[in-house]
Amino acid sequence: MDKRYQVSGMTCGHCEASVREEVSVLAGVREVEVDASTGVLVVKATQDVPTSQVLAAVEEAGYTAVPVP
Repeated sequence: MDKRYQVSGMTCGHCEASVREEVSVLAGVREVEVDASTGVLVVKATQDVPTSQVLAAVEEAGYTAVPVP
């Protein structure tokens, strides 16, 4: 199950690492792809990961995100 999000405020590799670190610890997440230049976050999971949990993790990293349909 892949879900895409648009993250605001990322500008560098450190930003990517912060988001990756917070999101990757969520239950069911197997891979996290994040690109500061486009703001795209892709969460690959073995089970459904609630959007609210992903958004909270991104917020914990210091950024905001919205789901991309």
